[in-house]
Amino acid sequence: MTESNGSIEQQQAAMPDWEKRFRAPRVSLPDWAEDAPHRALFVSNATGTYELYAWDRATGEQRQVTNRVNGTTDGVLSPDGEWIWWFDDKDGDEFGIWRRRRFTAPEATDTVNSVDRADEPAAPGLEPSYPGGLAIGRDGRTAVVGRSTDEDGSTIHVARSGEEPVEIYRHRESAGVGDLSHDGSLIAVEHTEHGDAMHSALRVLRPDGSTVAELDDTKDGTVELGLEVLGFAPVDGDTRLLIGHQRRGRWEPLVWDVVTGEETDLALDLPGDVAAEWYPDGSALLIAHSFEARSDLWRYDLATRELVQVPTPQGTVSGATARPDGTVEYLWSSAAEPSVVRSTTGEIVLDPPGLKSPGSVPVEDVWVEGPGGRIHALIQKPAGTTGPLPTVFDIHGGPTWHDSDSFAAGPAAWVDHGYAVVRINYRGSTGYGREWTDALKHRVGLIELEDIAAVREWAVTSGLADPTRLILTGGSWGGYLTLLGLGTQPEAWTLGIAAVPVADYVTAYHDEMEALKAMDRTLLGGTPEEVPERFEASSPLTYVDAVKAPVYISAGVNDPRCPIRQIDNYVDRLTARSATHEVYRYDAGHGSLVVDERIKQVKLELDFANRHLPQ
Repeated sequence: MTESNGSIEQQQAAMPDWEKRFRAPRVSLPDWAEDAPHRALFVSNATGTYELYAWDRATGEQRQVTNRVNGTTDGVLSPDGEWIWWFDDKDGDEFGIWRRRRFTAPEATDTVNSVDRADEPAAPGLEPSYPGGLAIGRDGRTAVVGRSTDEDGSTIHVARSGEEPVEIYRHRESAGVGDLSHDGSLIAVEHTEHGDAMHSALRVLRPDGSTVAELDDTKDGTVELGLEVLGFAPVDGDTRLLIGHQRRGRWEPLVWDVVTGEETDLALDLPGDVAAEWYPDGSALLIAHSFEARSDLWRYDLATRELVQVPTPQGTVSGATARPDGTVEYLWSSAAEPSVVRSTTGEIVLDPPGLKSPGSVPVEDVWVEGPGGRIHALIQKPAGTTGPLPTVFDIHGGPTWHDSDSFAAGPAAWVDHGYAVVRINYRGSTGYGREWTDALKHRVGLIELEDIAAVREWAVTSGLADPTRLILTGGSWGGYLTLLGLGTQPEAWTLGIAAVPVADYVTAYHDEMEALKAMDRTLLGGTPEEVPERFEASSPLTYVDAVKAPVYISAGVNDPRCPIRQIDNYVDRLTARSATHEVYRYDAGHGSLVVDERIKQVKLELDFANRHLPQ
């Protein structure tokens, strides 16, 4: 063993488990080129920053594709495996252009500038924008690029190498590229021209922009239903499009022939939400089934309609893909076990070298009766402990998201320090049916906090939580609910920790990216000028003078989702009344892709809690 290796091992041995979980190299599910399955693209934090990596599975060679100060995670591999497209923004602001490099280009080396010499603009002629989906043609020369700007709304362009991009779609409301058919003759678009950003309609276009077919479940008139693109059949000349629908109150797949109009409803007998993707030959579907914070996989044969389970351990499958040989690769984890890319062959597909992440404690399921129905909460606590414990209510973002039985380094860090952690799938969360997800409209934030309050009451009365040591925390929408909760429930919480939050809803609306403005108009029923009373009722700034608990806020100065000016407005109000608070601003966007930065933030949060929570 060299002295250098010995020094590294000594440092790792002295490192606390919570920090190891952040530093341990992890990988995403590899995406593979349809016409060159041995070529793959994945994301890893192996260098300490999340970046894109190319993987030649035939030779085993792996090369780092991007190398930027603030990291890179948005990348797409062309079907022929020749090109890697990646999105180049500035310091996490999500506003930029697509670049591309050859799969065989040398490893990225430039750590100062954003662009390596091997990269080139992928769609010359398109100005910087927020990304709105991308689909690359089989010829490697054609791509369908979705874009969004405050000035133009949503646009979609067909870009061909050596030619000026051609605009084929434009609308003020949000829209994006769903998929491009196998032969490149059909383009599926998700749009919200009806003004409901939570429920998309579908339109299929030709490359010249002419319409082939439309499907719009929002026209029901009695119930708001949405559709999503899951992908065209991977067969040349096949006009079947796999889509998701909500016609029975949950997400389910169906096959829509966009030329004949025929719809094949699968009507799968599985509880919870169901998504799907094609097997490579188009004969079957890989079904991803999510129910009560856990997920599993199934194979559905389109000819026989036979549904067969694909064996996976209990926990959460956060991504899966069927390979040409019929095997399935999937990214799996549980609250107790770190994520790993597995195969149905029994092998681990991609195991990064170096430090291994320690596990954590499993979750316990709790169901609490709330004002809108039964609320599902996931509980973790230090092994061998009984309450009452200092308790962290870690509120997920989204809001259309949900906490699951999956590995998360943040909650595990709190558990390591002696806290119980409660995560709540409040109304607005996905995975519990359409009505549960859609319930938060108009009384935004207040409805979610009713559910959080019900679970808080259970946690205290059950003896789990010490009512004098309760922390409300979360990031993004969870950060928003933290600040709103501290103001509307000031007696309930001992302190609050909010990361990248909405703090001043009106200013946030005016400063945020256009797609989020559309979502806010849907949630609140209009703009701040049209429904000022709703924005006021849902804004943490309205209640800032009622806040009693110490407040910690962290924010990215380049964040386009929860912009910094509206956070400064909230902090100024805290400062004016000499309220106990601390603010940490960092040079990134909506969170950081740099491991050291993320560890620094967790240390600051743990330290704030240690200094302000009664012992």
